[in-house]
Amino acid sequence: MTIAHKPTGDAASIQDHPNRHLLDLRGTLAWLERQGDLVVTDKEVNPDLELTGLQKLMDGACPVLFNNVKGKPNHRLLTNLFGDISAVNRMFGWASDKERTQKLAYALSHPLPPVEIAQADAPCQEVVIENPDDVNPFLVAIRHTELESEMTIGSGIRCVTGAAFGGGTDVGYNRMNFRWGNVGTFQISPGSHMWQVVSEAYRKNERVPLTFCFGVPAACTLLAGAAFDYVILPYGCDEIGVAGAAQGFPVRLVKARTVDAYALADAEIVIEGYIDPRDKRFETAEAEADQTQGRHHFHPEWAGYMGKAYRAPTFHVTGITTRKPESKPIVFALGAHTLDEHNIDTSIREAAMFELCNRLQPGIVQDVNIPYCMTDWGGVIIQVKKRNRIEEGWQRNFLSALLSTSQGMRVAIAVSEDTNIYSMDEIMWCITTRVNPRTDILNPTPGGRGQTFMPAERMTAGDKEWTATNTSYEGGMGIDATVPYGYEEDFLRPQYPVSKVKLEDFLSRDQITKVQARMSGWTELLAKTGH
Repeated sequence: MTIAHKPTGDAASIQDHPNRHLLDLRGTLAWLERQGDLVVTDKEVNPDLELTGLQKLMDGACPVLFNNVKGKPNHRLLTNLFGDISAVNRMFGWASDKERTQKLAYALSHPLPPVEIAQADAPCQEVVIENPDDVNPFLVAIRHTELESEMTIGSGIRCVTGAAFGGGTDVGYNRMNFRWGNVGTFQISPGSHMWQVVSEAYRKNERVPLTFCFGVPAACTLLAGAAFDYVILPYGCDEIGVAGAAQGFPVRLVKARTVDAYALADAEIVIEGYIDPRDKRFETAEAEADQTQGRHHFHPEWAGYMGKAYRAPTFHVTGITTRKPESKPIVFALGAHTLDEHNIDTSIREAAMFELCNRLQPGIVQDVNIPYCMTDWGGVIIQVKKRNRIEEGWQRNFLSALLSTSQGMRVAIAVSEDTNIYSMDEIMWCITTRVNPRTDILNPTPGGRGQTFMPAERMTAGDKEWTATNTSYEGGMGIDATVPYGYEEDFLRPQYPVSKVKLEDFLSRDQITKVQARMSGWTELLAKTGH
């Protein structure tokens, strides 16, 4: 692992950078408040059901900071930080969704190695507690729905560095339930980076030292959402370096106090410890009682369905470090299957898919979008531009590559450059009018590896436990909804003269407001483009 040891680790040296507000979560929230993009409330919120209920009611809106948390006088809760993608673009200095994807794609191949700072200078180590008996008082667990019997810790970001990750750096999410005080279950997505790390440790009968960081810099949160992008972000890559490139300056790391690992120095709270791959326990008492995996409800999943409780490896806590309690450390209590979580999980994913297609054949792919309704890992839409007859067909190579390299993806759609990939009405119109069901629908990887989080794939296990080893993958569906090269005139869209007229020349302001108030969805888009 390459970690720079140079003065840029000093926070003061970053103060002249235009993105200096991204150094830590507190700076980001202060910047958002100045921009008018943050809601702050002193009303008490209960992390049991109330927080996620409120987040759903505000899904896609601005970030919300709760200063008063029931049962947690020394904590604050944040939600919706990434709910409004336009606010996220402004936060990082990206002019549009398309520029976000292109800039992040560049960052993937141009990482800025993290810098190490002294433990005495690390905000996350203002207070150090070794060998705690119970970590729950220092964290904030939440419960999403009444269907769950127990609360979960789901917003911590693991930090795996050095030899434990092939010499690189890895950040990501893993849900935990500290049913045993200082020992908690540690759920891992099959095939993920952490799955690779823990599988190797299991074979060697070793433990994996790491840290779990809460309230981290925004760029690190983005990289934590990168999953199954492993052609572009392979085992041993520098994900924290990519986060540095995304924010414009290196991420600061600090040596952990109780294990051979690093933590994100500007985090709010850190729990240190190790994964024991061979000590597996049930995530809930309900699942443990009947010794069954994949049946009892526990924690919603990104696919939009209730998750299930499994038997998982365990995380053993050796230490807790935190900012001073009187400063009220902030926990970003991320709700699953929200636009907040979706934007985190797809921003790097879209960029990685853009980069993959561009490496296969440069210049053809124009943009990538994963709409909320296609779920984080379940689908993607790519926009391509065929510049000559030889490039006809590359869109199918792209579709096959995306379905093959992204575990569990079920739908990948390719459209032409005349299509707005951020409008599902446009996408459905293309599928309806441009797809030959006998030749334009691909099924490239039947029998491959899928995801147990998709109920349709879990059903393939039949009466067996719904686990990764008992389920199969139908192969996904690639849909070529592009215009065949050379037939553009046959697919020419009408162009109404919207640029030659102005409503103001014919109607009053009140009349215009009345008319436009009744327009919605695809009609608004077509009115703007004239199609």
